[in-house]
Amino acid sequence: MDDMDFPTPDVEIESVSPDELKDRIDAGEDVTLLDTRMESEYDEWRIDGETVDSINVPYFEFLDDEIDDDVLARIPDDREITVLCAKGGSSEYVAGTLKERGYDVDHLEDGMNGWARIYERVAVERYDGSGTLYQYQRPSSGCLGYLVVDGDEAAVIDPLRAFTGRYLEDVDDLGADLQYAIDTHIHADHISGVRALDAVGVEGVIPEASVDRGVTYADEMTLAADGDEFQVGSATIETVSTPGHTSGMTSYLIDGSLLATGDGLFVESVARPDLEEGDDGAPEAAAQLYESLQERVLTLPDDTLIGGAHFSDAAEPAADGTYTAPIGQLTEEMDALTMDEDEFVELILSDMPPRPANYEDIIPTNLGQQEADDEEAFELELGPNNCAASQESLAGD
Repeated sequence: MDDMDFPTPDVEIESVSPDELKDRIDAGEDVTLLDTRMESEYDEWRIDGETVDSINVPYFEFLDDEIDDDVLARIPDDREITVLCAKGGSSEYVAGTLKERGYDVDHLEDGMNGWARIYERVAVERYDGSGTLYQYQRPSSGCLGYLVVDGDEAAVIDPLRAFTGRYLEDVDDLGADLQYAIDTHIHADHISGVRALDAVGVEGVIPEASVDRGVTYADEMTLAADGDEFQVGSATIETVSTPGHTSGMTSYLIDGSLLATGDGLFVESVARPDLEEGDDGAPEAAAQLYESLQERVLTLPDDTLIGGAHFSDAAEPAADGTYTAPIGQLTEEMDALTMDEDEFVELILSDMPPRPANYEDIIPTNLGQQEADDEEAFELELGPNNCAASQESLAGD
């Protein structure tokens, strides 16, 4: 049953916006969620948090006039409940049936689709290069991006197509022009915004090393090779080749202060090595990742900040709210970074999570080999990113 097929409740149902729900969770409020999506969807992707009590009861359990007592017994009647679904239709209907039975309920506007449109910009306070550095955070999928602004120039690293307009608005509000849109690699979990920004006059940059994967639009882009530099005001963005997660994986050192590592290294884990060549190629890619980390990343000064392209539920934010950490701290906390090569390869091949949702369509879309309109692109990237080598944190191990 489509969301549009649900009747309007006979009682008035208040709604809560995704931003309001996020604010409540961030403030540490106790939140009870009733998720009415199918169990398989719920198991793959849901809203979590230390103070979040999440209950999954599919909407079809509420379609009969007489709701089963066992179903109602699973739903607390002593607190406010926010009902949610995929797009907001079934949640309003279910909230209405519960309110008629005396429950204190509201529902989440636009459901998980609305949750996926939350995109926050947080200043990286420990950045000590020229200008100001921001980290973009998408809590629904754990995607991270970076915006460096110095004077009237700016660059964005790992932009998302769904937020093309947001980058332009933010830079305009900051009194700058967006000079560069830069990708670290061919992403497997979201649709890149580099081509969309290039189409409106921003210089699109992709790693030269990624072209051999079959990029169809390489002639339209600036190709970044190891050692290339891009100037943003007085800030220099240096290209650092770090293959492993993919053969074209490339990091960018932002004015000597933060290394945007893409999917090479995260604050809680390291990259998974199987998204380009599959399980057969994973051991070789893992060994390549080990070499990149040891020779290109960990040789930087200990106070160099690491900022990945993703964070997982296992990640702990820094005091400024960003998912960044100095190399020295990560080396102390993550045993994987001090292992020998054989141990490292064995570790990261041992506990890889399921591959990102729809990655078999997302990768060719990002290569330019198939097309997706804006709505299709947004639907493709809903769900967890799963780009790390482990579902649990490797930090503090």
